[in-house]
Amino acid sequence: MILGRVAALTIFFGALCGAAHAQQLRAQSFTAFLDELWPDAQAKGVTRANFDHALKSITPDPRVIAATKHQPEYGKPFGAYVNAIASKRRVADGQQKAKQWSKTFDAVEQKFGVERWILLALWGIETDYGAEKDRWDVFRSLATLAFVRYRDPYFRNELIVALRIMQDEHYPRDKMVSSWAGAMGQTQFMPSNFVDYAIDFSGDGRRDIWTNVPDVLGSTANYLRKEHWQPGLPWGFEVLVPKGFDYRRSRASFADWQSLGVRRADNKPFPKGDGILFFPAGAAGPAFIVTKNYDVLKEYNNSDAYAVAVGRLADLMHGGAPIRTAWPADDRQLSRDARIALQKKLASLGHKVNDFEGHIDFDLRDAIRAEQVKLGMVSDGNPTALLLTKLRVGSP
Repeated sequence: MILGRVAALTIFFGALCGAAHAQQLRAQSFTAFLDELWPDAQAKGVTRANFDHALKSITPDPRVIAATKHQPEYGKPFGAYVNAIASKRRVADGQQKAKQWSKTFDAVEQKFGVERWILLALWGIETDYGAEKDRWDVFRSLATLAFVRYRDPYFRNELIVALRIMQDEHYPRDKMVSSWAGAMGQTQFMPSNFVDYAIDFSGDGRRDIWTNVPDVLGSTANYLRKEHWQPGLPWGFEVLVPKGFDYRRSRASFADWQSLGVRRADNKPFPKGDGILFFPAGAAGPAFIVTKNYDVLKEYNNSDAYAVAVGRLADLMHGGAPIRTAWPADDRQLSRDARIALQKKLASLGHKVNDFEGHIDFDLRDAIRAEQVKLGMVSDGNPTALLLTKLRVGSP
């Protein structure tokens, strides 16, 4: 027994020493990362005092690494995600915020041409209309992501931009808070977004997207306008397709969609222009035709589930009807890893893939349609586990 305990204690203390040694190595490696970062930060105008003030005492945050493994837009039924976002409570709260800040919204709409309901939806989704506060240290979060080379060099560059923001805007160190991924303020701007789009809409002499609601709304509208938001154009709308519809068709003018027997579920007239037919949960679920403004929403967050949720929340706040077609009960969206695997498989089959980060854009959905036709599947462009399995089985 005594020998057993001695052996156990030896293993225990050995493990402690091993963990301590690993921690020491990580600390040394992180110090080397900061030493290597400094010349680039200096070249981009960061002072040594500001650099040390922001980074000298921080360490990598393991919670940030864990958070990279969890993306709420992936791996969840599309309809469940949209319905959870566009909830009755969030709709009611948004309508109350619309009344509370009506004069600000009037001014924002007049200046930028972005409808208040879209701004409210983004505000509500990102921080529950400002009720959810940023609690992460933006410098520690970004330094951690840059240190482990997550999406390198994106977060490394964002870290340097954040250093310049604190320096140029004269923000105190403790004001520089963010999400785990470095997104800041009530509508979650990355540091480079802050530089490009944040404005002083309240006229108090500084840009404050954390606590100043006029600055939050004006900055968000400025973001969308600079990404080519078209005033008066809906983001999209639910449509009903006729029996015998050729699902290979995905792009057409609104006039052509009408001639093909497609009609809006709300019976409203089609706008002018073009639209893309989109089955987010497959042909068995709701169908949408989306517009160029939908592309702008994806510039804000490159996720179809997110963009549809924004649009639906905005519609419901503005008195829009519920979706007519039920979401499929058996819908299972692919995880991010599975989406990346599908992207790689499609690339190996000769299809163009713009990134390998799990984003299934409309060009790739057309590629999926082509493969679905070959496999005898419904050509709705929906990336499913069954499709991935069939493509793998068909591999040479």
